[in-house]
Amino acid sequence: MSTGDDRPDDEQPNPFKGTPFEQLFGQLGGAGGAGMGDLGEQLNRFSQQFGGQMPDLTQLFGQIQAMMAPHEGPLNWELALDTARRTVAQDPDPSPTQKQKDAVADAVRLADHWLDDATELPSGITGTAAWSRAEWVVATSDTWRHLMEPIARQSVEAISSALPEEARAMSGPLVGMLGKVIGGMLAGQTGSGIGTLAKEVLSVSDVGVPLAPAGRAALVPANVSAFAEGLDVTEDDVLLYLALREAAHQRLFAGVPWLREHVVGAVTDYARGIQIDTDAIQSRIEEQMRGIDPTDPAAMQGLLEGGMFELPKSPLQQAALQRLEIVLALVEGWVDEVVGQATAPRMPAATKLQEAVRRRRAAGGPAEDTFAALVGLELRPRRLRDASTLWGSLRSRQGIEGRDGVWMHPDLLPTAADLDDPLGFRADASAPDALSEEDFDAELRKLLTGDQPQDQPEDESGDQPGDQDSDDA
Repeated sequence: MSTGDDRPDDEQPNPFKGTPFEQLFGQLGGAGGAGMGDLGEQLNRFSQQFGGQMPDLTQLFGQIQAMMAPHEGPLNWELALDTARRTVAQDPDPSPTQKQKDAVADAVRLADHWLDDATELPSGITGTAAWSRAEWVVATSDTWRHLMEPIARQSVEAISSALPEEARAMSGPLVGMLGKVIGGMLAGQTGSGIGTLAKEVLSVSDVGVPLAPAGRAALVPANVSAFAEGLDVTEDDVLLYLALREAAHQRLFAGVPWLREHVVGAVTDYARGIQIDTDAIQSRIEEQMRGIDPTDPAAMQGLLEGGMFELPKSPLQQAALQRLEIVLALVEGWVDEVVGQATAPRMPAATKLQEAVRRRRAAGGPAEDTFAALVGLELRPRRLRDASTLWGSLRSRQGIEGRDGVWMHPDLLPTAADLDDPLGFRADASAPDALSEEDFDAELRKLLTGDQPQDQPEDESGDQPGDQDSDDA
């Protein structure tokens, strides 16, 4: 593309002059100057500065070349996966043994049987797996790509559109280079975040988002063993409890067809809300580049992977994150409640394990903090306890069908206000201007099973005939 200026490339004016990107491109090799593609000239210049004794810049320039490599879409996904694998490889990552694979399969099979008594939703499991951390990265990569590409696309478009009109007109192909650089940086940050998560996740459903194809229940034995340390509970009980949670996740997402897209839609809405404040970018670049030595590979590596575009979130992003946080809390709370019902008569250690998982999911860990800092997306159900209380209260008043029937449509889901008063959710279901509890249960039963139950009168206590027998059973 011609810029309308016949001067040689090395005499072209810098189209980013006066913009937040001038310092960035100047530090990385210059836009409108030598350019990042002429790595040989840069290496010679650095070599002369060190009297011919070059520092090892191989990794740095290798990463810059990878960032600039042609790729489909806004995110260099090959770079993201490579970064995730390298992050995982920093620590030992043994492949699961056959014994561990058999233990996972047996635990999931037993867990699925126990859940039959705790929920009306049928089993959603078609296969089981025990994964290493690297296998978790590869097996979940398609979903991560689906989640992260809208964020990358909107980030590139927003930052490019933030350039002054004059800069966009003059820069020509350099705007495309800017998109590649930003996409490469986001790929590095995404890969680092996913690789860090892989070191702590316990199963494929552990972050609350369905990351693998439906029906595949998978656990990460190395991380399960690490989680079990210090709990004063046998590792067999830990494995079974986590298998129950995994199987419950699978039932929910299999039995509620719209739920997967509902969660992914919140992430997409988050991406649509990305807005670029050029002043904020200028401040961030100046802050991170203050004192950066371009001949120091470690410092430049940190610049490329250090969450450079971790900027204040727009109101649209905040709203999308709140929506995501609420639905994750409802998912995790329902799983917590259902697993609690399944284990109550069978597993004495369940209460201790439930508390450990609640603390871990609500507070998050170093991996989730790193992922949120690098990618800007929090996957933490802070209101898990409130959601679990809400689902338990609903079950105690309206039974399992009433609790699970709320998932029939997204408009029926509890809101943030409902989580503020979890015991009051649908507490007035039998008020005169609403369906009676009997009618409500009957309608839910018809929707869930297609049955046409006969009307049954309430006794003086308000209980349905047979309720006590059912409870005793």
